[in-house]
Amino acid sequence: MVRICLGGPDLAGLHVEDPAASVRLLVPSPPAGELVIPDWNGNEFLLPDGRRPALRTFTPRRLDTDALELDLDIVIHGSGVASEWAETAEIGDRAAVSGPGRGYAIDTDAAAFLLGGDETALPAISQLLETLPVDRPVQVHIEISHADARIPLPGHPAAVVSWHQRADTAPPGDALVAAIASVDLIPDARVWVAGEAAAVQRIRKHLLEERRLPRSQTTVRGYWKHGRAGGAVDD
Repeated sequence: MVRICLGGPDLAGLHVEDPAASVRLLVPSPPAGELVIPDWNGNEFLLPDGRRPALRTFTPRRLDTDALELDLDIVIHGSGVASEWAETAEIGDRAAVSGPGRGYAIDTDAAAFLLGGDETALPAISQLLETLPVDRPVQVHIEISHADARIPLPGHPAAVVSWHQRADTAPPGDALVAAIASVDLIPDARVWVAGEAAAVQRIRKHLLEERRLPRSQTTVRGYWKHGRAGGAVDD
């Protein structure tokens, strides 16, 4: 994972109210490598030649409205337009952002919290650990593809963090699904989970149909889709 700091006067007016929100990052489009702002046709963004732009969605990890700086943490996975761009980006390279998208409104009356995700959810989980009430128990379950994917997380006095390394032959999200299914949930706990789309669909079904949790207690988001070019859900 690498941290990219974007800056410039165009960030003036960007405001992020809740943690685990999202912004869309536009990077230069191959093959020419030029940053071209797309047009909205009422249904989707398109470039002048009719192609879809290289838009990817990320958590705004840090926003400094005084310095006009925005930090994005991007998982480097060897493929995908945003990953390849972030791996080689240099000072002065151009990109654009739009947003923000909805964040997570924290219920301060909740008895406890359960957070789950894969590497792509680490920026959002980090924000939540910085924001959740310090006197509420927090269980955190994170799936990683290899041991080196572990990163230091913000401290929370009542949080217990568990890392689950996925087997090489297992599909993305398999270890996360198993971890969430085995959790002992405190009554009236709130659940936030994000990661690979098919895996979080399985988790949503488990929470709503097997555990019978009210939808109001669960927030489950698909961040990317296995097998789709670039991985992005909104490709």
